[in-house]
Amino acid sequence: MLKSQLKSIMLAIGALAFAICLITMPTETLAASKRGVDIWSNTVFPSLLPFFITGEILIGFGVVHFIGVLFEPIMRPIFNVPGVGSFVWAMGMASGYPAGAKFTARMRQEGQLTQVEAERLVAFTNASNPLFIIAAVSVGFFQSPTLGVLLTVSHYGSNLLVGIVMRFYKANYISMYRKDAQQNIWKRAFKTLHHTRIKSNKPFGKLFGDAVIHSVQTLLMIGGFIIFFSVFSSILIEIGLADIGSQLIETIFLRFNIPEKLALPFFTGIFEITLGAQQISGYINEPMIAKAILVSLLLAFNGFSVQAQVASILAETDIRYMPYLLGRILQGIFSAGIVIIASPYLMALSPKPIGHAIAVEAPLQSSYWFSLLYQAGPIITLVGLSSAFILCALRQLK
Repeated sequence: MLKSQLKSIMLAIGALAFAICLITMPTETLAASKRGVDIWSNTVFPSLLPFFITGEILIGFGVVHFIGVLFEPIMRPIFNVPGVGSFVWAMGMASGYPAGAKFTARMRQEGQLTQVEAERLVAFTNASNPLFIIAAVSVGFFQSPTLGVLLTVSHYGSNLLVGIVMRFYKANYISMYRKDAQQNIWKRAFKTLHHTRIKSNKPFGKLFGDAVIHSVQTLLMIGGFIIFFSVFSSILIEIGLADIGSQLIETIFLRFNIPEKLALPFFTGIFEITLGAQQISGYINEPMIAKAILVSLLLAFNGFSVQAQVASILAETDIRYMPYLLGRILQGIFSAGIVIIASPYLMALSPKPIGHAIAVEAPLQSSYWFSLLYQAGPIITLVGLSSAFILCALRQLK
């Protein structure tokens, strides 16, 4: 009872303190809010919306179940999850976080995954997409394509290792895997696809409308978390708590011979990956290997903003959050190790030393794909929001 009351008091004090900071620092919080809205409307929404809608349609038509049957003999021995995990993994890597968590939760709701299998899957399918790693971080922030290769190898390589390790999570758990799963696999796959489509019994218009509405709702939630943590990290910097946190990180950096100057941007990146990676790239005189390790850690950890998004998505199911957090810690260790091992070979192959990268002030504008996305992004966002609003209005009228 006392513990519960103390928790209530602490939460109330924290919320009140945050509200006071919003009132006393309107300029800083407004700028942070605009930065969060800019990231969401120009990049996150237009890049994730097509994947979310397509994924919902593929699930409705039974294509995911078809893929699940085909990939069961591969996913089960390696990761100890059903074949539908291959779809979740591919969508998670292609579209970026939190797509892996979203489709894992959806597969759990569809009954394609057990609770333990879903917890194994969500631990390694929530990854950053290659466009962000290569175009935004490596080319945009660091002006180094070689760094992009290094971060991509470390990120997805560590992702694979986490999946292999997590196959032993609750190893004694008895799954619904059938021993005869490899018999007549193509016939069973087509039969599963057909039965899933018939069971859904939705016309394409209804299915597409549901896909748009659900995807926009999820993206609105993601946008709220992005804006909140953008403001929250800005407040921490303004009131000096970020400096205190960075001092604690400095003591850890000293043990691993990492420059102390990188502690503050790394602390910022723990809350907001994009801002942290950009600030780390600004220290052009520090060793690139140290900066590469820190950025790989941030990408693997996902940041508190993404973790809050994942926790919110998982809250709609019985999937527990702790296996996902364990996966982030493991991936951070594996990712840093891969950077240390692979960097000498990539540096030797690079025509320009990776340590000579130069940071720029407007990183997203230096990448062709991000520049194109920034031009078309607001239009896609407006069309997506308008479509969802019109569909909801029409259904209410009916």
